[in-house]
Amino acid sequence: MPEIQLGAHTIKSHGVQVARFHMHDWLILLMLVVIEIILNIIEPFHRFVGEEMMTDLKYPLQDNTVPFWAVPMIAIILPSIVIIVFYFIRHDVYDLHQAILGLLFSVLVTGVITDAIKDAVGRPRPDFFWRCFPDGKGVFHPVTRNVQCTGLKSVIKEGHKSFPSGHTSWSFAGLGFLAWYLSGKIRVFDHRGHVAKLCITFLPLLVAALVGISRVDDYWHHWEDVFTGGLLGMTIASFCYLQFFPPPYHVDGWAPHAYFNMLADSRNGNQSSSTNANALTVRQSEFESVSIRSAPDANVRDSSSILEDMESGRRN
Repeated sequence: MPEIQLGAHTIKSHGVQVARFHMHDWLILLMLVVIEIILNIIEPFHRFVGEEMMTDLKYPLQDNTVPFWAVPMIAIILPSIVIIVFYFIRHDVYDLHQAILGLLFSVLVTGVITDAIKDAVGRPRPDFFWRCFPDGKGVFHPVTRNVQCTGLKSVIKEGHKSFPSGHTSWSFAGLGFLAWYLSGKIRVFDHRGHVAKLCITFLPLLVAALVGISRVDDYWHHWEDVFTGGLLGMTIASFCYLQFFPPPYHVDGWAPHAYFNMLADSRNGNQSSSTNANALTVRQSEFESVSIRSAPDANVRDSSSILEDMESGRRN
């Protein structure tokens, strides 16, 4: 597909049309936001934590290296900035809309799945002991030896949300989508062997991996939580990207499916209009040929009638 048509489809000219066509997708995104809020409000499953199990859950309780408010900045704002930069380069509203829509779907679907699993599993965090007993004095049920926490309810609630890591899944969902997006835009798989292009696409994945590692270093997650979160986020990011864009190794991997569908529809419209024009031309030429052919016949009839009149006059 030729790229010379880029720049003709901007937010001003086609933005409303594209957004209206995907109105139901934006409504689903809104529904995912509501579900995500509900999943963070409800109480997670409080798994049995015996006295002997506390041996592996006594890591120190400390602050986050990557705070919660920074996760949307990393997973959504940073990729969005890159997508907007490409819009100002190419002025293609189809690419802008589909990329933003795919990014939001990637992050929100990942968030809903992650928090749903968190609430259902209820795995204690590595620092659960100090969340449960901030004074360091353990209190257990006299029969079952299950914990009877004395700490703040909100802190204890958060302590039952270890599996999988939300920081990691969100980071890999957003930055994984960005890696796919950059691969298509700079044409990493153009068979020219430029390793620098690979380094550019690996950079977002490195940032996501460092976010995951920080969760283990801060003792907020076990390594299994981080591994699963990264796998979950990257998998959903891949599905969401391929929903809106061709694979980066494809010859048309530089633009979304919607762009090529628009070109195909435009081409079909032009072909149908040209076909109608050709049909009108053919009909007009046929009409002219009929008129031309009918003219001599009329003259013959007129001349023959005149001769007949002259002959009748002589006879009379």
